[in-house]
Amino acid sequence: MLRSMTGFGRGEATSGDVTVVVELRSVNNRFRDLQLRTPREYMPLEPRINNLLKEPFARGRIDAFVRRSASGSRSRVSVDADLARAYVSAAHEVAETLPQDADRALALAWVASQPGVLEVTEVETDVMTEWTVVETALSAAIEDLVRMRGVEGQALHADLTSHLGELRDTVDEVNDVSVGVNERLRQRLDARLSRLLGDRGLDKHRLHQEAAVLADKADVSEEIARLRSHCDQFSDALSADEPVGRRLDFILQEMNREVNTIGSKSADHPISHRVVTMKSVLERMREQSANVE
Repeated sequence: MLRSMTGFGRGEATSGDVTVVVELRSVNNRFRDLQLRTPREYMPLEPRINNLLKEPFARGRIDAFVRRSASGSRSRVSVDADLARAYVSAAHEVAETLPQDADRALALAWVASQPGVLEVTEVETDVMTEWTVVETALSAAIEDLVRMRGVEGQALHADLTSHLGELRDTVDEVNDVSVGVNERLRQRLDARLSRLLGDRGLDKHRLHQEAAVLADKADVSEEIARLRSHCDQFSDALSADEPVGRRLDFILQEMNREVNTIGSKSADHPISHRVVTMKSVLERMREQSANVE
């Protein structure tokens, strides 16, 4: 099935007091380019996340955003009891020097406010225990993105198939009008020489020889045969159950080469007119195939 390289996917999972949300955005790229943005705590998990993202996607730039939220507090308060006692002892000594009517209740608050008595620290996150919830959210986001790229791929398949049909029809027209190219070349050559030579007459045998040489140079039957073969290959690629974007690009390059050769070999208006049409169709196909994975 044809798949696009553009899309969006989202997944969310919760375990205990931890919720993880993963968002994936995908755009065109000749290669697979993974850009990962995770919380600092999840840096050890990035290799695992990258491995999961590599498997389902062959091409495209994929921006992955991982967000973590926890409902519980991650802070812990610790007390340095020895330091607190030292401050209390010092406070008592200070209190002995104060008048009897001094507010001695201030001592506890003062002790607690001293540096090092109370210390707030962040509880380290054991990210390996949270891998399951990350994996669940990531898998859901991947599935969502794959589905969207598949939907976009169906639209691309329809457009490319339509353009391919138009190209085949134009190639058939080129083949049909090229049948009488020899006679048209002979007539044009005959008329041109008649204007140049006037009453001196023409060597009909020589005229036919020259016309045959020109017709051989203008023969596009081989290019038409190769174009038809490329059209068949393109059609087969559209139905392949694998990433075919690069193959489509290559086939289109070969098609364009054959069309250019037809245009350079034939000065016949019915053919050159259709060469312009084929180039226009190929350009539309190239733009569309650039979105194919």
